[in-house]
Amino acid sequence: LLSNTCLFPFTAHRCIRALKAVQTEHVVPQVYTRRSSSAPVPRITSHYTICPRDKDPRWEGVEMERFADEADVVIVGGGPAGLSAAIRLKQLANQHEKELRVCVVEKASQIGAHTLSGACLEPSALNELIPDWKDRGAPLNTKVTEDRFAILTEKYRIPVPILPGLPMNNHGNYIVRLGHFVRWLGEQAEELGVELYPGYAASEVLFHEDGSVKGIATNDVGIAKDGSPKDIFERGMELHAKVTVFGEGCHGHLAKQLYKHFNLREGCEPQTYAIGLKELWLIDEKKWRPGRVEHSVGWPLNRNTYGGSFLYHLNEGEPMVALGLVVGLDYTNPYLSPFREFQRWKHHPSVAPTLEGGSRIAYGARALNEGGFQSVPKLTFPGGALIGCSPGFMNVPKIKGTHTAMKSGMLAAEAIFSKLTDENLQSDTAGIHVPSYEESLKNSWVWKELRSVRNIRPSFHNYFGLYGGMVYTGIFYWILRGKEPWTLKHAGLDAAQLKPAKECTPIEYPKPDGKISFDLLSSVALSGTNHEHDQPPHLTLKDDSVPVAQNLAVYDGPEQRFCPAGVYEFVPLESGEGMRLQINAQNCVHCKTCDIKDPSQNINWVVPEGSGGPAYNGM
Repeated sequence: LLSNTCLFPFTAHRCIRALKAVQTEHVVPQVYTRRSSSAPVPRITSHYTICPRDKDPRWEGVEMERFADEADVVIVGGGPAGLSAAIRLKQLANQHEKELRVCVVEKASQIGAHTLSGACLEPSALNELIPDWKDRGAPLNTKVTEDRFAILTEKYRIPVPILPGLPMNNHGNYIVRLGHFVRWLGEQAEELGVELYPGYAASEVLFHEDGSVKGIATNDVGIAKDGSPKDIFERGMELHAKVTVFGEGCHGHLAKQLYKHFNLREGCEPQTYAIGLKELWLIDEKKWRPGRVEHSVGWPLNRNTYGGSFLYHLNEGEPMVALGLVVGLDYTNPYLSPFREFQRWKHHPSVAPTLEGGSRIAYGARALNEGGFQSVPKLTFPGGALIGCSPGFMNVPKIKGTHTAMKSGMLAAEAIFSKLTDENLQSDTAGIHVPSYEESLKNSWVWKELRSVRNIRPSFHNYFGLYGGMVYTGIFYWILRGKEPWTLKHAGLDAAQLKPAKECTPIEYPKPDGKISFDLLSSVALSGTNHEHDQPPHLTLKDDSVPVAQNLAVYDGPEQRFCPAGVYEFVPLESGEGMRLQINAQNCVHCKTCDIKDPSQNINWVVPEGSGGPAYNGM
């Protein structure tokens, strides 16, 4: 197996790494300090993206050559979009009897382990991709039978009718455990001959000399927390391709670099985001209503904070519900904690009775794109393309993005296959450019759907907030059927919306009761998240002095509240004079909220060692 690296390069690479790990002890990390312009600052960041290795004497003489392999198409991200693209590529290749090597790299230890969504799935794209999905055993077990929507006040629930034609109507949809669905998609891909490589995080975009994308490199392993090489250091691998498809999900690490390198966001508005927090519960069977879908807006959020809740009754063989809260990351009060708002929401008189006597079995969180039509960037560039939630195809009023993500992957696959099999193929660059993908997407039902709801999210930016947005939605999406002639703009970058702490009122949150509401650390434990402790924190800071000097001083350290996993803490210095930021990188659930909401834009989320992160089971 070890010698057969041409057929199994990733497997051999992993085996060699494991053998070295057994033979070597861990290196004890050292502590260094870095000076700001005024005073010494405790060193936090040791990652090579901030602290270059070529200037670090500890890296002198270390072998840095990487093994390289080649494929026709490399897909970064084993989510709904990436797997749909892979499946469609192999369907076309098999149909036309063409040889096509398609590789998917996924940072999670298993396909689906990092997937988190509500999720209520619209099966339109699935019907196109795999028409016989029922016969193939797709885990769509709960068809929506009942749809409810309400406005919550602190003590009351005000029902709102869901009229036919409104985006919130879920007739014909399925409540799913999206991680299980993604795992099933992975099985379908493997049956077709797609090569799946879970546990390998794509950490770097590779370029040809002409500037086109050449492929990706996986992350290095065996680096100590202080940034020095361990004895078991192993360089990552390079995977080259004619076309590299990026389907990393919301706020992808590599997509951020591509936006700048190719100026892909020219002509579109900044992306806006929300954070979604979710739990799975086993409840009393007497309270179980399989197929019921409940959504709400209002309490505990004020009228000027965008967000809403969901509570779905699953039919998975046991009385289970999925519930969560989504909070727009354009909120202004730095004292707001999305996690604590979620815990408070569960005590509402219309929610708590469902949970009483039940047991919580899972917790997780993930950022999601909310920019929609106005924020979609350019999708193609020489050597690559963006698909899924990476560029942002979520239909915000539907609270759905899986079907649009899948369709984008399928359209990209069709365009790429057509280009690669064109006998008259001519390319101006070494990496092949496929602009026809963007053209076909703009002629598809995805573009039509996103355009029709383009103004709903930005309409909430008015004096009346939630209520003004609901009135606007009712007028233009029920009475006038979405025929408004204008396109509203978003408020701007979410990070820029926070007000200084002195202008805001602190929020007093009730203590968790341990029955319906819980503390943060016990919640994170249910996510199964884990990272090798002795590695550089993957939550990197461009300047280690900023968290205390700027974020804590001006905004009262909002990172200790917007993070849903307790990664960021401000603790006293050993001298007792002043504070320092402590990053508990092991807790990270890869939600990307910190990278988005940091008011100083000083945090840069990069991939940790492969297989690190949450271990969700059907989230």
